[in-house]
Amino acid sequence: MTTARFYPRLDDIPAAAWNALRADDNPFLDHAFLSGLERHGCVDPRTGWQPHHLALYDGERLVAAAPLYLKGNSHGEFVFDWSWAHAYEQHGLDYYPKLLCAVPYSPVTGPRLLVGAGHDAAALRATLVATMRAEAERLRLSSVHLNFASAADAEAFAGGDWLARFDWQFHWRNAPSESGAGWRDFDDFLGALNHKKRKNIRHERSRVGRAGVVCEIRHGDELDDAQWQALHDFYLATFDDKGNYAALTLEFFRHLGRTLPRQVVAVLCRRGERLIAGALMLRSSTTLYGRYWGAHENVEALHFEACYYQGIEYCLREGLTAFEPGAQGEHKLARGFLPTRTRSFHWVADTRFRQAIGDALRREAQALDGYRDDLLAHSPYAQRP
Repeated sequence: MTTARFYPRLDDIPAAAWNALRADDNPFLDHAFLSGLERHGCVDPRTGWQPHHLALYDGERLVAAAPLYLKGNSHGEFVFDWSWAHAYEQHGLDYYPKLLCAVPYSPVTGPRLLVGAGHDAAALRATLVATMRAEAERLRLSSVHLNFASAADAEAFAGGDWLARFDWQFHWRNAPSESGAGWRDFDDFLGALNHKKRKNIRHERSRVGRAGVVCEIRHGDELDDAQWQALHDFYLATFDDKGNYAALTLEFFRHLGRTLPRQVVAVLCRRGERLIAGALMLRSSTTLYGRYWGAHENVEALHFEACYYQGIEYCLREGLTAFEPGAQGEHKLARGFLPTRTRSFHWVADTRFRQAIGDALRREAQALDGYRDDLLAHSPYAQRP
């Protein structure tokens, strides 16, 4: 029989025990990533994130866990429920705090229900889900949410009264067709595109070169203090331009370089000796994840070069099979990224709101299916995937 415990800090759970439960080397579920957010001022109640991590024990042995937060707002989630909160407010009810199982500030699909690889994995996932709901009921919270679930996680929500929601992100795969062999290099990838898209990408890359900008890739253990400072400055500049709050600190960036040195991938863009732009990414053994970009000069097409083309080249060179460049952005379609489904699951305590939200999600799903069909009608590939 398992027992559940909740923790206000991830550092209260030993890193080795937590990491042993991961299904793969997805960096966003690494203890170092999640605990680093807490240690370095990115995640705390002041920003609406109060850690409430769930752990299941068999005796004193950790057998399952989930990154869990009491959430005082909906910032940094990328599964948008602002309208739900507004409806609660209109009826004089409190939507916040809610209970959220997610990776802060990271719209990246991956395991959220950490259960290892044993034969009892499905049962442990079901126990985690039931425990999260029971905790919400105990605390009299409005709802429980699990964002960007893996396919294995999704199975734990089959049946019952959880609401399923999906959306589309744009991902690159090597190769997106059923031809078997993957592309060898960037020219090989371009050869799979239709003539118009292939010509446009070559034109964009040539514009960056004619502007005198050179891009290079370095891993976390190859960056010096000045380069980390520059990357963080670029990140801040992007958020300042959009009027958003930049939650990630310079100390957290440097923490990633120390603790995940070969999983950090930085694109540094120079004109002469001066760094003018950069992109910070993370990687697993199979996938590259685009995360943070910024620039101090406006160079046409440099965003596409640093955030997409350099990443695709890196994947092809390193043998990675997927590239997830982040949330949203239809402009990614023309550059080889295709719509890929993301999943989230929601339990709403009030049955009236649960029914109303469920009806809205069914209408949303119909619209999103039509949206994907429209996107694929404009696929950049010569042969439709």
